Order: sequence, then structure tokens, then C-alpha cells
Amino acid sequence: MKNKFLTRALTGSIFVAILVGCILGGPISFTILFAIICAMTVNEFGNIMNKSGLAQINKPISMLAGVFLFFGFAYLGVSPGKNEILIPYLFLIMYLCISELYLKKNTPVNNIAYAMMSQIYIALPFAMLNILAFYTTDANASSVYSPILPLSIFVFTWINDSGAYCTGVLFGKHRLFERISPKKSWEGSFGGGILSIIGAIIIANYFPILSKAEWIGLAVTVVVFGTWGDLVESLIKRSIGIKDSGNILPGHGGMLDRFDSTLLAVPASVVYLYIISLIQ
Repeated sequence: MKNKFLTRALTGSIFVAILVGCILGGPISFTILFAIICAMTVNEFGNIMNKSGLAQINKPISMLAGVFLFFGFAYLGVSPGKNEILIPYLFLIMYLCISELYLKKNTPVNNIAYAMMSQIYIALPFAMLNILAFYTTDANASSVYSPILPLSIFVFTWINDSGAYCTGVLFGKHRLFERISPKKSWEGSFGGGILSIIGAIIIANYFPILSKAEWIGLAVTVVVFGTWGDLVESLIKRSIGIKDSGNILPGHGGMLDRFDSTLLAVPASVVYLYIISLIQ
């Protein structure tokens, strides 16, 4: 038990250090890191679906498509309006569909469906991190990289996860969604949410790019949709009968296990920030 805890703690520390370091390191390290993470997560999704027998996803093309989508969004952040960067991605998506005409596999419809799911469920949310990372500064549509918003999504997620775990262990009695995740409790969810709001108030004092109320709203958005993201991944794993999506991170499972909350929290945060921009 002690060795397992130490392994988990060490892996988690290295994981957080790399993630934070690359986000703060600038647009190049940010883009390279998350393009790699996107490809690895798409590949992992392909592995579990292929092993389940539900489909036979073309993993190399799906991974490549995910990377092109991520870089496409990154380029759009730097040079808004340059939509031609997404043309290679569209060719890859068409290939995933057309190739099933000739491969003669047993589950062609499922193959297409799950390949598209890997793009919508995984690649698109990662690509949307670029919307948070790049913002336009003037009428000439020049963009600047800022690590604060993308990093805040992960900070709120980590605070929520840690707070929910500790609060749930100490006070958890009422199950949040027992059919999908028997260990999660309402008490844990409220505890994680409250700690995330406190974190938002602290962040607001140092980074006034959003008002205190807006930071709190962002934290609540991440908590609510991050929890749903966690439950959605649990639903997928429970449906195909696996515990972890992979074993690349000792003590933590796979990449999908680590980023499950992010996959819904990022799109929800983009929508939230867009809505408050309309109100201002």
C-alpha cells in the first residue's frame, strides 16, 4: 500500500510539473505537449474500443487527424481567419469514412462512428484549449499567448478532484451517481466545489483578467462539467468492462483517466467565457 501511494504521488508530481511547466513555458511548449497528449489519448481510446470488439478504429489516421485538428486550432489562434490550415484534417476525416468501403471489416459503421467519436470527444476539446490560450489584442487580429486561462482549467480540476476525494472520504454518505461511480458522493462534490470557489477568489486577486464573479463562475463551470466528464468516462469504461483506460501513468491509469474531466470542462469553459463576453 505504501509503495503504491509513493508511486502514485511521484507520478502525479512529475505529471503536474510537466503540464504546468509546458503551459507556462510559452506557445511552442504548450502546443507540442498537448498535441502529443491529444494523439496519445486518441490512441488509447482506439486501443480500448478495438479490444472491446465494438469496432476496429484506424488508430494511426485517427491520431494524425487529432494532431492536425489541434495544430489547426493553434494556428487559427495565432492567425485568425486562416481556415485553410484545417484542409488536411478534412481529408483525413473523409479518408476514415471512405476507407471503410474497401477494408471489408465486420463493423464498418461502428468503425466510422467510434473514429468520429475520438475526434469529437477527445481531439476537439484538446484543440479548444487554444481558444483559451490565444486572444486577439487589436483590430489587426494579432494574437497573444496567455497561459492563465488554460492553466486555470487544470488548477480548478485538480482542486476539485482533491477536495472531493478528501471531503468524500471524511463525510461522504449520499451517493452522487451510484450506478456509474459508486464511490462519488454529494458531500465530496460540494467540498470540491467550495474549495474550487476559494481557489477562484485567490486567483482573481492575482490575475484580474476576469472579475472575481467571473472567476467564480468559471470555477463552478469546471467543477460541474468536469464531474460530468469524469462520469461519462466511467460510463464508457463500465460499458465495456474495464477499470482503467490504460497504464501509461503508474498509479493513475491512462491518459483518458487523467483528462476525462477536461474533455467536457474545456468546451463548457469556452462557451461560458463566450457568453460573458457577450454580456460585457
